[in-house]
Amino acid sequence: MPDPSRYPGYDVLRKRHTPSWNDKTRQVIDARLAVPREPRFFDAHELATITAVADRLVPQPRNRPPIPVAALIDDKLHKGQEDGFRHEGMPREREAWRRGLAALDAEAQAQHGAPFLHLSGPQQDALLKQMEQGALNGPAWGGMPSQTFFKQRMAKDIVFAYYAHPTAWSEIGFGGPASPRGYVRLGYDQRDPWEAAESKDGDTESALRKNRHVG
Repeated sequence: MPDPSRYPGYDVLRKRHTPSWNDKTRQVIDARLAVPREPRFFDAHELATITAVADRLVPQPRNRPPIPVAALIDDKLHKGQEDGFRHEGMPREREAWRRGLAALDAEAQAQHGAPFLHLSGPQQDALLKQMEQGALNGPAWGGMPSQTFFKQRMAKDIVFAYYAHPTAWSEIGFGGPASPRGYVRLGYDQRDPWEAAESKDGDTESALRKNRHVG
């Protein structure tokens, strides 16, 4: 069956033992791939709620294993990794996530009589849209602006976690960190031999041939 993806046959992990990646890159990627799936900072309900939110913000194809977005965020918070700055009205990252998830559940209960996790897709989308617009301001937020939490914490962390994973890199044709090999052909519509080839004008076979040798 032909590969319908934009970068057919491309797997960024084939670069692991090539000059494209150095030892430090391999260590970082290996650790990212080995992130535990069981929660260490969040509890099981919180982790499942993040997964439900991520499913609405970055829906994933069903023909491959999902990127563990919630586990990557849990790992970051478990290790105490932070941005190094805070937006006005926002607590530190661990507190912001805990409070934001509790407030989202409280808003879901108030509107629909069930936690966010148990709502239908359209109901979840509507709540997230209200949060994005700053229209959620129940007492559970504790003064934390729901719009700031959505834009600067929840959505940002989810998107960053998704695109930090090699599976997403393969889908967008990204080669991973440019260390030590780097990139040489920087002009428009040019690619180095170790970069992914994009399928163009329906010519999947040509891209497949090139991507078998990417490394």
